[in-house]
Amino acid sequence: MSEHGWGPGSPNGRGRAAPPEPGDTVWRLRSRACWREAAELLRPAAERDPAAALTRAELLIEQCLFTAAHWSQAEQALRLAEAIAATTEQRAAAACARGFLAYVASVLGARDRLDEAQAALGRTSALLPPDAPGRPLLDFRRGLVAENLLRDPTAAWIAYRRAHEGAGERGDELLRSSTWRHLAALALAAGDHERAREGFDASLRLREQLGFTVGVAPALAALAEVSEPDEAVRLRAEATRLVQALGGVPVWLARQLGVGRAPGAPPDGRMERRTQGPIS
Repeated sequence: MSEHGWGPGSPNGRGRAAPPEPGDTVWRLRSRACWREAAELLRPAAERDPAAALTRAELLIEQCLFTAAHWSQAEQALRLAEAIAATTEQRAAAACARGFLAYVASVLGARDRLDEAQAALGRTSALLPPDAPGRPLLDFRRGLVAENLLRDPTAAWIAYRRAHEGAGERGDELLRSSTWRHLAALALAAGDHERAREGFDASLRLREQLGFTVGVAPALAALAEVSEPDEAVRLRAEATRLVQALGGVPVWLARQLGVGRAPGAPPDGRMERRTQGPIS
């Protein structure tokens, strides 16, 4: 699975992570912040195929994460995925997506949905066996809730470590790019700059190798926080160029870099209040 539950990091039939295929149009669109176009490609299959419906829902939830907008489209897609889920694994995956949407809405949306996020992720845990392929993603999302909503760095670190180890066992390099990033952020908050730099650098390398273009700018900006002044200026400039090239996303990073607030972003006060650290 990818950091948001689907894509080139998803396990293949051998239980290993499959790299993005050159002809994977959905992945190419997603990685370049073209979520709506990718969702349209999936729409016909999503009406009847639970896996396609979940993929489409996860993609549109990721759009919410990067744009702080388009909530209704993600909600509609997720409701369809929940409605047609036929197996325990599919119901667990849909519940995990529900928890993630509630988390993103709590951080960037109009209201607090912490209770919903925790309930949905708890439901996911109850449905999944301990060694299920979906466990690393669940642990990562529980870490996000602990870090950014509950403000509990200890619980977040434990969840991220489990996710990191699980993703490593399954070869899920895109998820590892996110666990590296968040473990590094916690290290930085604790004053461990060496470990933070190691994690931010590993996250950036993985995202560049995978071609996850929309995720590279946040990785560059994070690495700049622990770099020497001249290097930090170069990294932030590169991140700024990427954000501009992608139309001002992620909106929370555009705000931090002074690129300007994209249409649909929450008011500046809320953005500053809820995004002091990396959220994805």
